[in-house]
Amino acid sequence: MPDDPTTSSQSKLSFRRAFIQRTAALSTLAALVPLGTPALLASENSNSKLVDTHLHCFAGSEDLRFPYHARAPYRPTAVASPEHLLRCMDEAGVAYAVVVHPEPYQDDHRYLEHCLEIGNGRLKGTCLVFADRPHAAAKLRDLSTRLPIVAARVHAYAPGRLPPFGQPELRDLWKVAADLGLAVQLHFEPRYAPGFEPLIREFSDTTVIIDHLGRPFQGTPQEHAVVIKWAELPNTVIKLSSIPATTSYPHRDPSQVILQLSRAFGPERMLYGGGFNAEATGTSYQAAFETARRYLPHLSAAEQNLVLGGNAMKLFNFGGES
Repeated sequence: MPDDPTTSSQSKLSFRRAFIQRTAALSTLAALVPLGTPALLASENSNSKLVDTHLHCFAGSEDLRFPYHARAPYRPTAVASPEHLLRCMDEAGVAYAVVVHPEPYQDDHRYLEHCLEIGNGRLKGTCLVFADRPHAAAKLRDLSTRLPIVAARVHAYAPGRLPPFGQPELRDLWKVAADLGLAVQLHFEPRYAPGFEPLIREFSDTTVIIDHLGRPFQGTPQEHAVVIKWAELPNTVIKLSSIPATTSYPHRDPSQVILQLSRAFGPERMLYGGGFNAEATGTSYQAAFETARRYLPHLSAAEQNLVLGGNAMKLFNFGGES
């Protein structure tokens, strides 16, 4: 069922505080998973349901209702709509998904709001706010009150678009996310990882989701070692997403990095995301999950199911799981 728009702000805040408590218990999830027959497609067992925790939707360049922002770093012309997403999910057996608000819209979240409305309870969202812009905290509070938002995303990927490291504005935004019970979702090149660590440590009850394996091939092994060491911080979660193809630059096999990260963080602190885009079909979407599973042969079927959906079911309260 979709979220009730009349739900009070207090009840939403209570839910998000419960989110923090569930996150603190992530390390016990593996012990709670019943052993059984592995299932690739979604089933009645919440621990074997597939959840895509990382996808972008775009209205395209011709839909004037949802224009790209003047500061957009890129402007996709193809449409990747929530209707298309839901069709692919149905055909691939994906139960739920998280729509990550993409950079072309910057902090204009009208299309994300549209997507979540179309999702009718199957979709939740990650919003994008910028600590160095006026009213960022107020925007985050408003979005989390009106929409099923699970995380606030922070980028540190391009030199001209970095967050205000070491400044009160970034801490203030992080604190608002913490108070609302939201996760903080980080997308960064490894060279910028040290700037985040003081806040990860200070807000130790707030889940920190590390996108795209921490971008291991966009930095040196020494820089990415900082990200791997974050596994020692129990509020961090690594995301198996944007898995690089060996046929594309920088032509490196991600298998060893995925093995290293999964051993460091453990299967109970990994999420999967990926496979949806404007050209996706149900077949290609299902194949993306199958590919991710093949990168995890060292995990049991139950542990693989946690990564591919079970952890997300709990962490993001999909289907009322808690």
